[in-house]
Amino acid sequence: MLTRIWEYIWFRHLAVAAGYAAGYVLLREISFSHWVLFAGLRLGVLMLMPYRYWPALLVGELVPLGYISLACLDEFGWMWSAAMLVPPIGLAMPIVHFCREQRRLFPTRSITSINVLLLCSLLVSVVWAFADTVALILATLHTPYDYRAAAGRYFLGCYIGILTVVPLVLAVREELAEKPLRQILADVPESRLVLETVSLLLPALALLVWLASGVAGDATQAARMAMFLPVAWLSLRHGWRGAAVGGTAASIAVILTMPVRHDHETVQAQVFIAFTITTMLMLGARIALLHERERQERMDSRLALAMAQRNVYLGELQLRQTSYALEQMSGAIQSSYNQLLGRMRSLLPGSDERSYYRQAAVAQHQMYRLADSLYPLTWRDRGLPTALREGSIPRALDEGGIIYWCDIQGDVEQLSGSVHMALYRLASEAIGVACSRRNVSKIRVSLRAGRSRGRRWAVLCVDSDVDYDRLARVRWDDLLSALGGTGMGLGALKDRAGIFEGKVHARARGNGNRISMILFDPELA
Repeated sequence: MLTRIWEYIWFRHLAVAAGYAAGYVLLREISFSHWVLFAGLRLGVLMLMPYRYWPALLVGELVPLGYISLACLDEFGWMWSAAMLVPPIGLAMPIVHFCREQRRLFPTRSITSINVLLLCSLLVSVVWAFADTVALILATLHTPYDYRAAAGRYFLGCYIGILTVVPLVLAVREELAEKPLRQILADVPESRLVLETVSLLLPALALLVWLASGVAGDATQAARMAMFLPVAWLSLRHGWRGAAVGGTAASIAVILTMPVRHDHETVQAQVFIAFTITTMLMLGARIALLHERERQERMDSRLALAMAQRNVYLGELQLRQTSYALEQMSGAIQSSYNQLLGRMRSLLPGSDERSYYRQAAVAQHQMYRLADSLYPLTWRDRGLPTALREGSIPRALDEGGIIYWCDIQGDVEQLSGSVHMALYRLASEAIGVACSRRNVSKIRVSLRAGRSRGRRWAVLCVDSDVDYDRLARVRWDDLLSALGGTGMGLGALKDRAGIFEGKVHARARGNGNRISMILFDPELA
């Protein structure tokens, strides 16, 4: 039923007019010349409401103004009553339209131009202050009055009323444009802005209000002026949204310390707070832009890392296919070679036949080692821990005459496949770097895996040591070719570890060296 009613255009306009009129009347009751909250309501609805509802806003403001005009006709005269029938919201409509359409107040659906907002606020404050001053002149034609001071109070009241309401409303608008209301409410307990507002901003302002209420004596005005500090702190922490929240709270706090209306010291404090809010909004907009740029750079960096990790994974898959192909080719060549030797057996001496079989076995073994170096069979069939303990690397080191240990702790199997590939390649490369100086006879590989802050990590350490009695028996030429590293040194290690947000450290340790690496799993634990 309500949905069908809301579909009627006239009902929508009536609801907008009634809602605006109710809000206008309520805020007018708590407003006065130098704190005009309904000015913030005027500008806020003009900025946010579609143009088709602007006539309804005119009607909504004309109704309470018409009542005030008629009620005070005998007291202030017909000229003042006629001036009061001109809705100030209508005077601001050309300015707001210009800022929305020509100056791009909202460049996108979820972005607000703070500079344009402040320009619009200043212009409409001047217009409204002028209209209020004209109405005051018409009401006091035969009474001397300080119109300059009154115009200043009207301008200050409109401007600080706008700063109290509009920036906070636009900050909420941006949040609603980025997230649904349910998600925003769910994120409130974890929001740093909300936490710092409740735990730091409000207690600090409450203390300053208490001091400015007369407890501090001569320091009362200083306490009022100090209310800008929480605004500045929040804007530096959270950009213009922090300035909007802090500005609203500081503006209300200054009014709470006012002993009487038109108090000169309170007006001075309001001028200072208005200047502070304006400055902090401009500074906060720049800070928010820098934060957004930094966030975009982090996002671009994550995308680049994800693409690099994907490319590494695809490269490993290609190596795996090549390893499969070499393994199948090795079997086919061996089978063909045996068939050929079987047919030529009657034509060959026994010694030559055995020599040919040995050559065929050596060739098959070399192809097997090549396929295993491209993509280890042990790793493929039994996983990373077995590959590091029993795979091609331990066999190559054992055949070369180097003592090898491997120690693995933690949930290594919980790491993603891409990290397993990277750890194996890093281990192979680090061992190759350690052996490239040819002063190593013992190697120990330590692998640790764990989880912290929702992400899994792995630490790989390759320790090398030397026993000079054993060093002379190491067969370096066969060893270095069997390890299968790139031979590019620490640079290759750092590049490969950097793909997984890791770091590499190398340092001397006793008679040998240690190369340690940490990698982070791109997948959440």
